Amino acid sequence: MTVFKTRARAALFGAAALSLAPYAAAEAAEPLRICASSVEAPYSQAKAQGFENKIAIAVAQAMGREAEFVWSDKPAIYLVRDYLDKNACDVVFGVDSDDERVLATKPYFRTGYVFVTPADGPEIGSSWEDAAKPEYSRFAVRFSTPAEQILKYAGKYEENLSYNLSMVNFEDKRNKYTQVPADKLVNEVVNGDADMAIAFASDVARYVKSASKPLRMTMIRDDFARSDGMKIPLHFDQAIGVRKDDAKLRDELNAAIDKAKSQIDETLSAEGIPTLEPNG
Repeated sequence: MTVFKTRARAALFGAAALSLAPYAAAEAAEPLRICASSVEAPYSQAKAQGFENKIAIAVAQAMGREAEFVWSDKPAIYLVRDYLDKNACDVVFGVDSDDERVLATKPYFRTGYVFVTPADGPEIGSSWEDAAKPEYSRFAVRFSTPAEQILKYAGKYEENLSYNLSMVNFEDKRNKYTQVPADKLVNEVVNGDADMAIAFASDVARYVKSASKPLRMTMIRDDFARSDGMKIPLHFDQAIGVRKDDAKLRDELNAAIDKAKSQIDETLSAEGIPTLEPNG
């Protein structure tokens, strides 16, 4: 009888252990360490309020892992160098799919540069050349972006240079990352200080959606080229970056992107970001 009870108890405990095994495995799964900036709104902000933070949580859940944000108080451009490459974290969301610093996943969405204009104004075309029309004279753009290049080819860069520098209080850009805040680009159009903003859709969609004055976003066609014929891309696939030797994690993330697609799409829609079909 004692032997039977012992065997029965062992069998019962064995069955219980097997039934709890998936839960134990889930608890044992390492968190997904996500490199994140706390000052990169609307992408990434403290308390995980950025839209990339929400996508990161959805992808981590699809992997059966907890999202663990490793926060930086610097702009996101420093995340690869100062965090990913130093093994402080393992993934960076929102990299271009051809970013040479990282091994990138498949794209989880694609978007591009837009014209932001008052909704009650004349409709604008989708060509970069529309910026050259005489009715547009003042443009809000971010530094060192294709938007600046558009102004140069439209012949309106020099006359806007002082205005754009004024948006950062003429702060010296040398040896320091200085950038026009995305919400300011939109507010300049709302206030009538700029006829148009030219910006990456992900930068400004949140602020266009919440603006006190109705605005229009017009996607610019991806056919912008320099005078020598070299293309300047205006549409970009957005991916997740890992260290170049971490193909295993890259493949796991690719599977999770497929699994979390509906949540990713819902987040982008709620943010108001116009999307295109990814190339990848």
